[in-house]
Amino acid sequence: MAAPLIDFCEQADPAVLRQARATYFKNARRVQGSFLVGAEKRALVWMAEWMPAWINSDHLTLLGFAAQIMAGVSYGMAAIDRRWLLAVIGFLALNWLGDSLDGTLARVRQQQRPRYGFYVDHIIDSFGALALMGGLALSGYMHPYIAIGLLLGFLLLSIQSYLATYTLGEFHLSFWSFGPTELRLLLVVGNLALFRWPLVLKQHYRLFDVGGAVGLVGMALMLIYFTLGNTRRLYREERLR
Repeated sequence: MAAPLIDFCEQADPAVLRQARATYFKNARRVQGSFLVGAEKRALVWMAEWMPAWINSDHLTLLGFAAQIMAGVSYGMAAIDRRWLLAVIGFLALNWLGDSLDGTLARVRQQQRPRYGFYVDHIIDSFGALALMGGLALSGYMHPYIAIGLLLGFLLLSIQSYLATYTLGEFHLSFWSFGPTELRLLLVVGNLALFRWPLVLKQHYRLFDVGGAVGLVGMALMLIYFTLGNTRRLYREERLR
């Protein structure tokens, strides 16, 4: 019978500790049910197979992170010149490329690093979301309180997802058929719409305020639904007898 992980903490040899951590880490099953998953997966695999050898998954991760930071900066600059909204679209495209392709490239090349990849990808996502929502809050196209609410909703959904990954062994990349790619496309459409309809509902409300409020309601419903569902599932699986 394998010794519990705590026993390995007595080891002085770092190599033994690394082996123990790798042994006890379980790579969760990826659950992806977004609208575009089929076409997106085929495109990503094709790009990964043609990617030059000198580009690795770390390069793509950094590209995605830098692009998301610059998307936030561009939103902030849009308060001065709305043409920066077009720059946001370009940076969102680069963010999709880096954020979506890094894991696919690692899998195609059989160079997976499950613990490293999971940790780095998701801590970067948190900082990237902070930059993006911060830019929106400064843009003048969304009320800062709504931007803060969206950031909190994203972080709470992320926490729920990470806890489910650890306790259930399932990592959900999408909620109710919406994943990161669909959300990026919604932002792209919203940015283009801002040039024609900055105000909606009889010119009383900002377009992104209305869209953000709808997004907040949706995120709250998702959080409640998945939290209750996972709690119920875990209760049944570990019912006291």
